[in-house]
Amino acid sequence: MTTNTIELAQPNHIISLSTSAVLIALDVNVWSATKQDREISDEVTTAKKADKNAGRFVKNILNNNPKHKAIVNYRQAMYNWRKRRTYRWNKSQDLLPCMDLPAFKQEWAEHEQEFHILLEDFLTDYDHIVSNMAFSQGDMFNRDDYPHKDDVRRKFGCQLFVSEVPMSDFRCSIANDLAEDLHSTYKKQTEEIIQVIGEQQAERMIALMKSISECCEIEDKDSKKRKKIYGATLEKAQSMCELFKTFNLTNSPLLEEARHDLERALKGIDAQSIRDSDYTRECVKKDVDSILSKFGAFKCI
Repeated sequence: MTTNTIELAQPNHIISLSTSAVLIALDVNVWSATKQDREISDEVTTAKKADKNAGRFVKNILNNNPKHKAIVNYRQAMYNWRKRRTYRWNKSQDLLPCMDLPAFKQEWAEHEQEFHILLEDFLTDYDHIVSNMAFSQGDMFNRDDYPHKDDVRRKFGCQLFVSEVPMSDFRCSIANDLAEDLHSTYKKQTEEIIQVIGEQQAERMIALMKSISECCEIEDKDSKKRKKIYGATLEKAQSMCELFKTFNLTNSPLLEEARHDLERALKGIDAQSIRDSDYTRECVKKDVDSILSKFGAFKCI
């Protein structure tokens, strides 16, 4: 039997993604410093007349030590940073525009350095912390719960993985019905991801413009009390305008118009000029509010 075959062409939007973005994966490991205690679990379930499998007791063997907790908190800060700087691609990877990669890697190097500073601070004090646990843990203390410092070090780590968006040409010799189904499913999934990224871009621009608008308000016109405006906010807006000039995956006319208008509204403007001049402050607020008014239905971009 002869099977008809076709070539499965690569969707155009994937070509665009492959040349304009990379995939980012961030892996930050932190020792949990917890230990299940079977003996205490049995004592509790027996005292409560419950089945031994009805519960378990997990010890926090460092008692939320501040130096260990600082590392745990910083891990979350790193994940929050990644979420702000990238766009969700799948469960383990995020999309980052190529032009943003140098700045992203520089920021990553700073986060990595801070992570290791916190780790070394904790490890330096580790033996002393364990000694203190002998008193604060009471009868629950078990020296075997605490690994050697070298073993503890290996439980921590942070890595950044950067890879290309898959650029296979997707030419397959397969039956017509399978090819059509695969192409349709793949295209639909990718278009959904791109649509979500477009919505995230609009949301981030809206949030930033609202922040600028609020900063340009005068709380009390009689006393001329001004809200604070920070240079970092304006720099972030200008960087966003530059990024969206080449990274508008949905080719949204609304996003491009807003980007163009915001770039024009902030041209030659810095935080000091807004602080010094009510006229400049009012002009910037008026322009930004005008742009915001166009985003009533931004999810349809």
